[in-house]
Amino acid sequence: MENEAQHRVALEVADGVATVRLDRPEKMNALDTPMFEAIVATGRELMERDDVGAVVLSGAGRAFCAGLDFSGFAAMAERSGPREVVPREPLGAAGVLAQQAVHVWSLVPAPVIAAVHGYAFGGGLQIALGADIRLVAPDAQLSLMEIQWGICPDMCGTQLLPELVGRDVAKELALTGRRVSGTEAARLGLATREEADPLAAALALAGEIAGHSRNATRAVKRLVDLAGRVPLGEGLAAEQTEIGKLIGSPEQAAVVRARLGTA
Repeated sequence: MENEAQHRVALEVADGVATVRLDRPEKMNALDTPMFEAIVATGRELMERDDVGAVVLSGAGRAFCAGLDFSGFAAMAERSGPREVVPREPLGAAGVLAQQAVHVWSLVPAPVIAAVHGYAFGGGLQIALGADIRLVAPDAQLSLMEIQWGICPDMCGTQLLPELVGRDVAKELALTGRRVSGTEAARLGLATREEADPLAAALALAGEIAGHSRNATRAVKRLVDLAGRVPLGEGLAAEQTEIGKLIGSPEQAAVVRARLGTA
């Protein structure tokens, strides 16, 4: 299974931008255990790399990710009794493999941009929700369709979605499993914005972000991820801690000199 997982995700790093491509196009990048393992392994690698200023997450072929492989649903139909959760070494707040495939992107220090085209269904949509920014093709189709299979979203979606679209819209999407276009997703806040070519736009945005101070962009990601999740006083104190580390640092001084033309 380890060798199979190695071929499910492609990773390239150039000019400070890491491109991560779900690479199972013949199955529209459907999620099975090797795919989950490969996503988590790639995210773990990026957590440790200092040469990455931004990450672009995309899917090969006709879809970003069509969700769980049909073989997984077939196995559910044959199961009797509740599923046993297989414990794993915790990754941040996530102790289950499928959740780790989403949660890992919030643990990558560099900002992560998801470029969504074609289908992003079920677990595929939840992986996109793990990114910091989502650029979506207008004709993309997005759905939390677990309810249509008699289950609920279980890959961080119930916890991430309300923050983006509000509790009522999150409930409506999860309770119906209806499909929304990329255009509607942007209107709802499910996507950051729509782009005719989301991958090209994501690469351009990633290049811009990677060109800024790496310490500053990582601080921004950490601080914004605290907002609404910790008491206000803790968030304000964190701002001062981060700015104290940035001002006067060699990297920040170099940025100032370059801006002033004195480098």
